[in-house]
Amino acid sequence: MKVTIVGAGNVGATCADVISYRGIASEVVLLDIREGFAEGKALDIMQCATNTGFNTKISGVTNDYSKTAGSDVVVITSGIPRKPGMTREELIGINAGIVKTVAENVLKHSPDTIIVVVSNPMDTMTYLALKSTGLPKNRIIGMGGALDSSRFRTYLSLALDKPANDISAMVIGGHGDTTMIPLTRLASYNGIPVSQFLSEEELQKVAADTMVGGATLTGLLGTSAWYAPGASVAFLVDSILNDQKKMIACSVFVEGEYGQDDICIGVPCIIGKNGVEEILDIKLNEQEKALFAKSADAVRQMNDALKSILA
Repeated sequence: MKVTIVGAGNVGATCADVISYRGIASEVVLLDIREGFAEGKALDIMQCATNTGFNTKISGVTNDYSKTAGSDVVVITSGIPRKPGMTREELIGINAGIVKTVAENVLKHSPDTIIVVVSNPMDTMTYLALKSTGLPKNRIIGMGGALDSSRFRTYLSLALDKPANDISAMVIGGHGDTTMIPLTRLASYNGIPVSQFLSEEELQKVAADTMVGGATLTGLLGTSAWYAPGASVAFLVDSILNDQKKMIACSVFVEGEYGQDDICIGVPCIIGKNGVEEILDIKLNEQEKALFAKSADAVRQMNDALKSILA
């Protein structure tokens, strides 16, 4: 099984490292436009093999899409990362052309691939990839919900002082600081609602911390985070390549689900060998429905901005 990662920066390289270390794919190709950059990252990761015990073949190429041929999954991380004070939405004009070009190039050599979009603003870039390629909607997946949900579980684990892996929690809606919706009502610790352990005030703080999780790290690091995003991509790719059919919140094209049409937005999905195999209908309460509608409106506004840029 072969995975191509376009963009060998922090997120792309971390994703390649996790996929290799965990043996998720037999081959990983890193591609970047910077001369020698992807080659250097690939060589560095390969030199870990004897110490960490993996056998994945890793290669790096400079802007040569022919080397990506036959990829089962292509991950697009290309584009500029956020800087302190910059929103994901501000990246739209810069990253739109990059993502469109990358998607077109990879499909020339891997026409049957599943594309995972990481570039921000992620919901809008996922929508762009879908519309510009004409692929079936099950084969274009935005990664954001997997990352947001992992951050949600992390903040819950800190509040509960319990292991994050014992906590089940999900974030839906747009992948933005004001558009994501941490579902505190449905979060649980080993099957027990977390509301039995945390007050409403504590839960709201967890939700607020989750929503600005990316911005918090950008402020601390001076650039976008990469360890958790890279691992989240690998988690999603694993479910595709190994047909695990995990339920993962992903940005996908909706046609009536959750009362929305013609946008890509985070909803709970079953992810398997065919990409998005099912969109699950979680019964939201009235407050959650209102928040989701508001989030969808914000995502749609970004899509409209995208259309004006590309017109």
